[in-house]
Amino acid sequence: LRATWRAFDAARDGLARFGPPAADREDLGAAWAVLTGWAGAEAERRRAERAGRAAAVAEAEAVAAGVGERIADIFAAAGLPATDDPVRAADRALERAEADLRELERRREQAGGLREQRAGYEREAQVARALAGHLRANNFERWLLAEALDLLVDGASGILRELSGGQYDLVHDKGEFFVVDHHDAGLRRGVRTLSGGETFQASLALALALSEQLAGMSTTAASLESIVLDEGFGTLDAATLDTVAATLESLAARGDRMVGVVTHVPALAERIPVRYEVSKDARSARVERTGR
Repeated sequence: LRATWRAFDAARDGLARFGPPAADREDLGAAWAVLTGWAGAEAERRRAERAGRAAAVAEAEAVAAGVGERIADIFAAAGLPATDDPVRAADRALERAEADLRELERRREQAGGLREQRAGYEREAQVARALAGHLRANNFERWLLAEALDLLVDGASGILRELSGGQYDLVHDKGEFFVVDHHDAGLRRGVRTLSGGETFQASLALALALSEQLAGMSTTAASLESIVLDEGFGTLDAATLDTVAATLESLAARGDRMVGVVTHVPALAERIPVRYEVSKDARSARVERTGR
């Protein structure tokens, strides 16, 4: 009996993965009957399901083959060789791609630095080309003259503004002089449109500015210690004449230059502290010093 139970248990253990029913340990015959009945029914059921399961396996194999083909296409598009272990191959490709990405990022940073260097070199080249153009004999001379003219006009504009009671500023453009009339909404007028008195004011302003800035424009210790104004005063009205006279007196009062005036206008001559009057008759001329 024990040997028969051992045989039963061995047979049942062999079917354990299929889930056999529990055995009645009190009745060996009943236990065998239940086990063999179950085994027969299970075998029939599995035979009946075999075709469906075979079809499912075939379908799964077809799907797997399709997936394999798609994986192969992906590998081919990525330039990777086909392999039996696509996961491992993909991992190796990913590692190489990440390494390539790090290298590209390093090169991109390097390229950014090179672009900045190139921009700096281009700026330096632009400056060098501009200097080369300016340092040509004619261009350099033209540049120096333009700079000197700008300084001269700026200084003359301030003097003209004082002479005209704030009415005029002096500017220049492409070699032409203009005045800005602040009493006429800032109208820009050519100097040819000025009256005689206005033209004299502009000319005097330029002369005074030149006398003040000559030392700065010269490479040596040059200075203009005297300035002589000859005529032109007869065209001025009384108010403008008074302004010009006051300006000349202020200029002379500095003591750094001598101002000489040649005039036939008595009103202006009387404002000059030291005068030399020229008189003549039919035979000769005479110069006599008057004033202080």
